[in-house]
Amino acid sequence: MNDSTPPPAPSKIHTIFVGPQGLRSGWSLLIFLALLAALIISGTIIGQKAHLIPPTPTQAQLAAKASAPAVPITPAKLFIPESIQLLALLFVTFIMSRIERRPQATYGLGGPHKLKHFLTGLAWGVLFLSLLVILLTRLHLLVFDTRLLFGADALHHAAIWLAGFFLVGLLEEYFTRGYLQYTLARALTSLYQLAFKTPHSPALGFWTAALFISILFGLGHSGNPGESPIGLLSASLAAMVFCLSLWRTKSLWWAIGFHAAWNWCQSFLYGVADSGTLISSHLLSTHPQGPPLLSGGATGPEGSIYVVPILALTALIIILTLPANSLPDPTTAPTS
Repeated sequence: MNDSTPPPAPSKIHTIFVGPQGLRSGWSLLIFLALLAALIISGTIIGQKAHLIPPTPTQAQLAAKASAPAVPITPAKLFIPESIQLLALLFVTFIMSRIERRPQATYGLGGPHKLKHFLTGLAWGVLFLSLLVILLTRLHLLVFDTRLLFGADALHHAAIWLAGFFLVGLLEEYFTRGYLQYTLARALTSLYQLAFKTPHSPALGFWTAALFISILFGLGHSGNPGESPIGLLSASLAAMVFCLSLWRTKSLWWAIGFHAAWNWCQSFLYGVADSGTLISSHLLSTHPQGPPLLSGGATGPEGSIYVVPILALTALIIILTLPANSLPDPTTAPTS
């Protein structure tokens, strides 16, 4: 005999935490950020105890550092902290994928043609950063001084810094435009659906989340030495451009390639500042001249107003060359 009794209604406590698409996005974001902060702080403390990471500076040391010339970054100062943060990010994203019962690839590292998109982004990153440098040189806003590395030494450092900036690109893209972008877009999509009942809710949710996270990404560069208002603006605009590639390809791999190549070309190939930061060994030596608004000054080419049309051209290239695939609806229920 069939039992036609309807299942009991979920409790109020259950509905507070769980909605039609699984764990509610607000709780997901809180759990993700809390776990990530705990792991990064723990990893940093362990790294400091093992003398792999310098101890946290005091207020007096920070004040003295602010007035002192910027110290170039060495490979160790780049690899160790970035590796700790990336491992923590990958682990926490894996945990959230299990909690939410979604494939981990949902959060940006999946999608078709991953290697092709990465290599294409890498090539465009070299091209567009070089175009910006050539423009500044032709306008006499950037001067090449000399070459610093030769032969096997140049190849050795080129490979080390390329690996380092791949790590930076992967970390920054996966942190800002991975789980955070997907989950915030999921929350905003639901709000748009409730408020306006429009079929464009997924697009509105995605781009509202993209704008918010891109602004935060730009502001996150404000602590860099030599950073400028144009530099902060260009970081936010670049983040929106990377979101466009995510929207078109369903993955972060194009953006990771472009991000890595852009930083590598600035820091190693041309020896210019990257958001006000210099590295310890680079191929060429250059210096800016002229008004910082035009040359970029201590910020580097990203601080030049000429970076804006370069980023606009990058967005056009994404539209023209990447497939027109929209992301899956972020309100889709998790898999069982």
